[in-house]
Amino acid sequence: MTLPDTPFSTQHTPVLHFFCGKMAAGKSTLSAKLATEMGALLVCEDLWLSRLYPEEIQTFGDYLKYAARLKEVLAPHLVALLKQGNSIVLDFPGNVPAQRQWFRTLFEAAGAGHVLHYVEVPDEVCKTQLQRRNTERPPGSKVMTEDEFDHITSFFVAPSAAEGFNVQLHRTATPAEVTG
Repeated sequence: MTLPDTPFSTQHTPVLHFFCGKMAAGKSTLSAKLATEMGALLVCEDLWLSRLYPEEIQTFGDYLKYAARLKEVLAPHLVALLKQGNSIVLDFPGNVPAQRQWFRTLFEAAGAGHVLHYVEVPDEVCKTQLQRRNTERPPGSKVMTEDEFDHITSFFVAPSAAEGFNVQLHRTATPAEVTG
Protein backbone atom coordinates (compact mmCIF):
# COMPACT_ATOMS: atom_id res chain seq x y z
CA MET A 1 0.00 0.00 0.00
CA THR A 2 1.39 3.41 -0.98
CA LEU A 3 0.56 6.41 1.12
CA PRO A 4 -0.47 9.64 -0.58
CA ASP A 5 2.17 12.36 -0.69
CA THR A 6 1.26 14.29 2.46
CA PRO A 7 3.41 16.08 5.03
CA PHE A 8 3.04 12.97 7.19
CA SER A 9 4.43 10.59 4.59
CA THR A 10 7.22 12.63 3.00
CA GLN A 11 10.69 12.16 4.35
CA HIS A 12 12.86 15.16 5.11
CA THR A 13 15.75 15.63 7.45
CA PRO A 14 14.99 18.06 10.24
CA VAL A 15 17.60 20.73 10.88
CA LEU A 16 18.69 22.35 14.12
CA HIS A 17 19.68 25.98 13.54
CA PHE A 18 21.71 27.67 16.27
CA PHE A 19 23.78 30.82 16.64
CA CYS A 20 27.12 32.28 17.56
CA GLY A 21 27.69 36.01 17.78
CA LYS A 22 28.42 38.74 20.27
CA MET A 23 25.74 40.37 22.36
CA ALA A 24 23.48 42.61 20.21
CA ALA A 25 24.96 41.27 16.97
CA GLY A 26 21.48 40.51 15.65
CA LYS A 27 21.14 36.81 16.51
CA SER A 28 17.53 37.11 17.74
CA THR A 29 16.47 39.14 14.72
CA LEU A 30 18.07 36.60 12.39
CA SER A 31 16.60 33.65 14.30
CA ALA A 32 13.05 35.03 14.01
CA LYS A 33 13.54 35.72 10.31
CA LEU A 34 14.92 32.22 9.62
CA ALA A 35 12.16 30.50 11.61
CA THR A 36 9.51 32.38 9.64
CA GLU A 37 11.15 31.74 6.27
CA MET A 38 11.62 28.02 6.97
CA GLY A 39 8.42 27.36 8.85
CA ALA A 40 10.58 26.07 11.72
CA LEU A 41 9.87 26.13 15.43
CA LEU A 42 11.54 29.06 17.21
CA VAL A 43 12.71 28.62 20.81
CA CYS A 44 14.12 31.79 22.38
CA GLU A 45 16.22 31.49 25.55
CA ASP A 46 15.78 35.14 26.59
CA LEU A 47 12.00 34.86 26.45
CA TRP A 48 11.89 31.62 28.46
CA LEU A 49 14.32 32.91 31.09
CA SER A 50 12.51 36.24 31.49
CA ARG A 51 9.19 34.49 32.02
CA LEU A 52 10.41 31.63 34.22
CA TYR A 53 12.85 33.67 36.33
CA PRO A 54 11.68 37.31 36.13
CA GLU A 55 13.33 38.37 39.40
CA GLU A 56 16.06 35.76 39.87
CA ILE A 57 18.50 36.77 37.12
CA GLN A 58 20.42 39.80 38.33
CA THR A 59 24.03 38.89 37.48
CA PHE A 60 25.93 37.03 34.77
CA GLY A 61 26.38 34.18 37.26
CA ASP A 62 22.60 34.03 37.78
CA TYR A 63 22.13 33.86 34.02
CA LEU A 64 24.57 30.94 33.73
CA LYS A 65 22.81 29.07 36.55
CA TYR A 66 19.27 29.48 35.22
CA ALA A 67 20.24 28.99 31.57
CA ALA A 68 21.79 25.63 32.52
CA ARG A 69 18.54 24.61 34.22
CA LEU A 70 16.51 25.61 31.18
CA LYS A 71 18.76 23.63 28.83
CA GLU A 72 18.51 20.54 31.03
CA VAL A 73 14.71 20.66 30.96
CA LEU A 74 14.34 21.50 27.27
CA ALA A 75 16.94 19.10 25.84
CA PRO A 76 14.79 15.93 25.75
CA HIS A 77 11.85 17.84 24.29
CA LEU A 78 14.00 19.42 21.58
CA VAL A 79 15.45 16.02 20.65
CA ALA A 80 11.93 14.55 20.49
CA LEU A 81 10.74 17.39 18.25
CA LEU A 82 13.70 16.90 15.91
CA LYS A 83 13.09 13.13 15.82
CA GLN A 84 9.49 13.83 14.82
CA GLY A 85 10.76 15.73 11.78
CA ASN A 86 10.49 19.30 13.04
CA SER A 87 13.22 21.78 12.19
CA ILE A 88 14.08 24.06 15.10
CA VAL A 89 15.68 27.48 15.33
CA LEU A 90 17.28 27.81 18.77
CA ASP A 91 17.86 31.43 19.75
CA PHE A 92 20.34 30.42 22.43
CA PRO A 93 23.95 31.63 22.50
CA GLY A 94 26.66 29.35 21.20
CA ASN A 95 29.46 31.79 21.90
CA VAL A 96 32.02 29.42 23.39
CA PRO A 97 32.91 25.84 22.45
CA ALA A 98 31.24 24.37 25.56
CA GLN A 99 27.92 26.01 24.65
CA ARG A 100 28.20 24.75 21.09
CA GLN A 101 28.75 21.20 22.37
CA TRP A 102 25.26 21.29 23.92
CA PHE A 103 23.78 21.91 20.47
CA ARG A 104 25.83 18.99 19.13
CA THR A 105 24.34 16.66 21.73
CA LEU A 106 20.87 17.64 20.53
CA PHE A 107 21.27 17.17 16.77
CA GLU A 108 23.38 14.03 17.18
CA ALA A 109 20.87 12.43 19.57
CA ALA A 110 18.08 13.19 17.11
CA GLY A 111 19.98 12.23 13.95
CA ALA A 112 19.16 15.69 12.59
CA GLY A 113 21.06 18.07 10.37
CA HIS A 114 22.46 21.29 11.73
CA VAL A 115 23.58 24.79 10.78
CA LEU A 116 25.61 27.03 13.05
CA HIS A 117 24.81 30.61 12.03
CA TYR A 118 27.82 32.75 12.89
CA VAL A 119 26.79 36.41 13.10
CA GLU A 120 30.04 38.33 12.76
CA VAL A 121 29.60 41.98 13.69
CA PRO A 122 32.20 44.51 14.89
CA ASP A 123 31.98 45.59 18.54
CA GLU A 124 31.08 49.19 17.65
CA VAL A 125 28.06 48.00 15.65
CA CYS A 126 27.01 45.70 18.49
CA LYS A 127 27.23 48.56 20.98
CA THR A 128 25.08 50.79 18.77
CA GLN A 129 22.53 48.00 18.42
CA LEU A 130 22.69 47.37 22.18
CA GLN A 131 21.73 51.00 22.85
CA ARG A 132 18.78 50.63 20.47
CA ARG A 133 17.74 47.35 22.10
CA ASN A 134 17.95 48.94 25.56
CA THR A 135 15.57 51.68 24.38
CA GLU A 136 13.14 49.45 22.47
CA ARG A 137 13.17 46.60 25.04
CA PRO A 138 11.98 43.69 22.88
CA PRO A 139 10.32 40.81 24.78
CA GLY A 140 12.79 38.92 26.95
CA SER A 141 15.56 41.52 26.74
CA LYS A 142 17.23 43.15 29.71
CA VAL A 143 18.99 46.49 29.78
CA MET A 144 22.72 45.83 29.38
CA THR A 145 25.53 48.36 29.76
CA GLU A 146 28.61 48.70 27.57
CA ASP A 147 30.67 47.48 30.54
CA GLU A 148 28.53 44.34 30.68
CA PHE A 149 28.93 43.96 26.92
CA ASP A 150 32.72 44.20 27.28
CA HIS A 151 32.76 41.68 30.14
CA ILE A 152 30.56 39.11 28.39
CA THR A 153 32.34 39.63 25.06
CA SER A 154 35.68 38.88 26.72
CA PHE A 155 34.58 35.21 26.86
CA PHE A 156 33.55 35.04 23.17
CA VAL A 157 35.27 32.42 21.01
CA ALA A 158 34.49 32.35 17.29
CA PRO A 159 33.76 28.90 15.85
CA SER A 160 36.70 27.06 14.31
CA ALA A 161 36.83 24.46 11.55
CA ALA A 162 38.18 21.97 14.10
CA GLU A 163 34.77 21.96 15.83
CA GLY A 164 33.27 20.34 12.74
CA PHE A 165 30.04 22.34 12.43
CA ASN A 166 28.23 23.33 9.25
CA VAL A 167 28.76 27.08 9.58
CA GLN A 168 26.87 29.77 7.70
CA LEU A 169 28.52 33.17 8.08
CA HIS A 170 26.40 36.31 8.39
CA ARG A 171 28.70 39.31 8.29
CA THR A 172 27.84 42.97 8.90
CA ALA A 173 30.12 45.72 7.65
CA THR A 174 31.67 48.25 9.99
CA PRO A 175 30.15 51.76 9.97
CA ALA A 176 33.19 53.01 7.99
CA GLU A 177 32.64 50.34 5.32
CA VAL A 178 28.98 51.27 5.02
CA THR A 179 29.58 55.01 4.69
CA GLY A 180 32.92 54.84 2.84
